[in-house]
Formats: sequence, structure tokens, C-alpha cells
Amino acid sequence: MVATNDPAATNSRFPPCIFHASTGLWCPGCGLTRGLHQLLNGHVGAALGYNVFIPLAVVAALLGWWSWLRTSWDKPPLAIPAWLLRPLVWGLPIAIVTYGVLRNIPAAPFSALAP
Repeated sequence: MVATNDPAATNSRFPPCIFHASTGLWCPGCGLTRGLHQLLNGHVGAALGYNVFIPLAVVAALLGWWSWLRTSWDKPPLAIPAWLLRPLVWGLPIAIVTYGVLRNIPAAPFSALAP
């Protein structure tokens, strides 16, 4: 559905971001659906222009799907390696919050982060 229906179109079937609609600010997730649409249509640069976390979101979704599929086959779910757990627990939230703050700064280098 995301590949065939453009979320950026005015007659989009997708709901707008509630955070952006109520505050006027871009949340860290704003642009993920539009970016996924661009990525599924082969426009990698445009996808990254909407949200730089689109590759991370796609990989996380695929890993979550694969883990779910493994458990449906009575196999253990995917385990996060111990060396990766601490950077994910601390680094990812810090990166997401920092990205959410920076993309709302209207100054020249940061305005490119807004979708």
C-alpha cells in the first residue's frame, strides 16, 4: 500500500503526524512513511531526504519480522549480541532525540533535516 499510494499527496490515505499537526514541529519519525514510499519506488536519495533514519527503520522492521517468523517455527527469537546492547540502549535514544531537536532548528545546516 505504501509503494502505490504517495503519502505526500494531498489526497493521501495516510493520516498526518499528530505531533506535527498539534505543535507544528517535526518529530523524529516524521517523514518515515514518505521516505519508505520513495525507497520502495527506487529513490534512495529522496527517501533519505525525508528521514535519515529510514534505513535503520527498515532494518529494524525486517529483523523484527524475521524474529517473529523464527518463533512461529518454534525456534528461538533473534538475540541482540551483548556488545551491541549497551550502545543500542543508550546511543539510539540519544541519537533520536538529538535528531528530533536538530531538525526543528531553522538555521541553514539543520533545515535540511526537516522533511
